[in-house]
Amino acid sequence: MTNSIALPPSTRVWIYQSNQPFAAKDTTDIRQAVQTFAQQWVSHNRQLRAHADILHDRFIVLMVDESQAGASGCSIDKSVYFLKDLQAQYDVDLFDRMQFSYLDGEVVQTVSKDAFRMLYLEGKINDETPVFDTLVNNKGDFDAYFIKPLKKSWHKRMI
Repeated sequence: MTNSIALPPSTRVWIYQSNQPFAAKDTTDIRQAVQTFAQQWVSHNRQLRAHADILHDRFIVLMVDESQAGASGCSIDKSVYFLKDLQAQYDVDLFDRMQFSYLDGEVVQTVSKDAFRMLYLEGKINDETPVFDTLVNNKGDFDAYFIKPLKKSWHKRMI
């Protein structure tokens, strides 16, 4: 993730997955919007040391180093409102946690939980298929485990 290298492994992470890739014409604007939001993100009038980016034209990743100032409930609510506005503006769904993303070669695919299960049962994906773990909650885990084999992911319980 660009410019996040300076953040410590304990940095808190939120990942929002779009149900479809962002349109190529929108990606630059969305990236700018999330980066601007991160630069202006505050908690109880204290600037958060935050970073945001888009990965794989599908994932919005927000990071906050809470060693200087923690993300409060109100500041987290602000991020949710911001993302809901983006969702409406770009006609995507960023809050459906029952959409699963995996790599099919070099292409990211996103499907419903039921479709994911069927792909597994039909042998179109398997225990070695790389999946995206949108539930990692710190930068250390993000760097190490955001993409992992299905057999090592919570997704396995869903099939």
